[in-house]
Amino acid sequence: MSHALTEAVRLLQAGELVAFPTETVYGLGADAANPEAVAKVFAAKGRPADHPLIVHLPGAGHLDRWARDIPQAAWDLAEAFWPGPLTLILKRADAVPLAVTGGQDTVGVRVPAHPLALDLLRAYAQAGGGRDGMCGIAGPSANRFGRISPTDAEHVREELGDAVALVLDGGPCQVGIESTIVDLSRDDAVPRILRPGHITPEQIAAVIGVTPDFPSGRPAGAVPRVSGSLDAHYAPRTALRVVASSDLAVVMAELAGQGKRVGLLARTDAGAAVPASTCCRLLDDPEDYARGFYAALRDLDQGGNDLIVVEALGVGPAWAAVADRLRRAACGAGEG
Repeated sequence: MSHALTEAVRLLQAGELVAFPTETVYGLGADAANPEAVAKVFAAKGRPADHPLIVHLPGAGHLDRWARDIPQAAWDLAEAFWPGPLTLILKRADAVPLAVTGGQDTVGVRVPAHPLALDLLRAYAQAGGGRDGMCGIAGPSANRFGRISPTDAEHVREELGDAVALVLDGGPCQVGIESTIVDLSRDDAVPRILRPGHITPEQIAAVIGVTPDFPSGRPAGAVPRVSGSLDAHYAPRTALRVVASSDLAVVMAELAGQGKRVGLLARTDAGAAVPASTCCRLLDDPEDYARGFYAALRDLDQGGNDLIVVEALGVGPAWAAVADRLRRAACGAGEG
């Protein structure tokens, strides 16, 4: 085991915070069975206490320590997609602290696919895990609550600084947006996707034989509450506006005429050719775009711009996950 992993395990068992890479975004890790350690996550992020965390596990074999009454669909999805960017919402086992679940009787769990995250989780398990021998690391995104998720170790250091005892550097995240969240906690009910992600409804249906519900919006007070479900989330401090490709040249010219410094996030060759104070270009492919989305937003947010203009996304189910993140980012932008 490397010195960094040994130190990470020691710090987690001592109730400290360790940031670690996953295939989705970097997580702010704490021993999920230790309420005092979990409280440090909420304090570092400025996260509301009723906003639940996702518990990262070394493998599906640890699932029944964190959840009860686990349906067959959960085991099937775990076999198909773990390690990977899929979070399952299940009924909470009695030993799971309510601090992790936001006071709810459900818990979100997943097994990340990043090799360094798996090494950390397996080393933690080998060392006996955390409090009461349970092995799970609570790992929300390692950023201030509501802000742009980190996809690189340097993003974590910039945002959280000394609040994190150790940052494990695993390079850039390869998926780039948060996991798909599927609710399997309701008895005899059709599973629901509560947050879209890399794993699609079609892929889930192919495994469990039923297409999950995928509500376009959630009513106020809907349960269970899950990470990333607020209207305003993943947001830059700079105001953000989404503009159709066909309108981009006219809108950018108008803004320039007003003396605005505008950062542009372009998706097409035509969009990238439009004059802007600063420009980031992402590939016109849903997976490639998602991989670079948060890093591009962060660059534009730090570029001294008065406004960020994002060229509108492509249309279709493949764009649903990143469109969800863009909508929430636009809703919360400019509030910092």
